[in-house]
Amino acid sequence: MLVIKRKESESIMIGDDIEIIISEISQDKVKLAINAPKEVKIIRKELADTCEFNITASEKIDKNSINNIKYRLKGKEKKGKGL
Repeated sequence: MLVIKRKESESIMIGDDIEIIISEISQDKVKLAINAPKEVKIIRKELADTCEFNITASEKIDKNSINNIKYRLKGKEKKGKGL
């Protein structure tokens, strides 16, 4: 891991075409501005982790479990209609 100190309005380059600029520093937060080609995917780490978790979780669900849930939900809908 590379650790670099930067002041507000200073930047770093990643490769030839990605620039990360320190836009603002306040108390416990740093605001970054990123200049990169449109084809470069930029996503916050916590969102990427959540997507990966959801994909893994969805792969573990089998069709029998889904059909069982559907069956139970349909039973509740029928009971609710008579009320």
